[in-house]
Amino acid sequence: MVERTIAPPVPDPHPPTRITLPPGACDAHCHVFGPADRFPFAPERTYTPPDSGFEDLVRLQDQLGLSRGVLVQASCHGTDNSAMIDTLTRGRGRFAGVAMIDEKTEAAELVTMHEAGVRAIRFNFVTHLGMSPDIDGVWALIDKVAPLGWHIDLHFDARDLPGHDSWLSRMPIPFIIDHMARIDAGAGPAQPAFIYLLKLLETNEFAWVKISGAERITRDPGPPYEDVVRFARALVEAAGDRVLWGTDWPHPNVRQMPDDGDLIDLLADFAPDQEIRNRILVDNPRRLYEFTD
Repeated sequence: MVERTIAPPVPDPHPPTRITLPPGACDAHCHVFGPADRFPFAPERTYTPPDSGFEDLVRLQDQLGLSRGVLVQASCHGTDNSAMIDTLTRGRGRFAGVAMIDEKTEAAELVTMHEAGVRAIRFNFVTHLGMSPDIDGVWALIDKVAPLGWHIDLHFDARDLPGHDSWLSRMPIPFIIDHMARIDAGAGPAQPAFIYLLKLLETNEFAWVKISGAERITRDPGPPYEDVVRFARALVEAAGDRVLWGTDWPHPNVRQMPDDGDLIDLLADFAPDQEIRNRILVDNPRRLYEFTD
């Protein structure tokens, strides 16, 4: 498998200029990578990211005015969640976690993760990451984590999403669709994946979505990502109580590295109403990830 070295994030992103973040604002999709000399990357990875650890994340959050974060385990670390758990522990309640596990993960390890702040597991179905989980195996892992009250986080290629309805419609626990399902913003709202995603949110009380990844789904070369706005607004309108937002810092595998301040400012367009925006940034993640004040 070919390994690619990816670019580092913008080192000095600007603070938001169009909105004021409320106390308790949460970046519900970010990552920590390494440092590799302490937390080696998985041998089977398809890319090698720059070190982006606890200190880097805290510095970024403080600069942007964010109070909390949800650390999503990325494929470059595989099922070794050590870097994430280290950040959860050092964060002392500031962060929650989404782990990656396999059939060898034992119940005692899951309890230890729960105590550290993990509240979900992630499944990658995207082609460029070389992932295609077996659905029977997915159900087996769901059975492992459901007793803990966890949910699942799902990363799809847009074209594949509707084809998973047969098991998503039977999901007994909350599930989150990452990055607006990675739809193509240039293809318009009539594309099958987006129609399916809206219907899913409107009809399934367990379905959540992240209005993240604007830099991934836009057809524009960079900000202001105007072609993404109507999609995010439609998702917020469909299920404002089940929407999360995140930066995706430090932005692995993007075409053009975004400034995280620009991504926060996009919320002024995604959710112009401050009350709804505060729900997305504070209330929804607090409820799902059990953050305490």
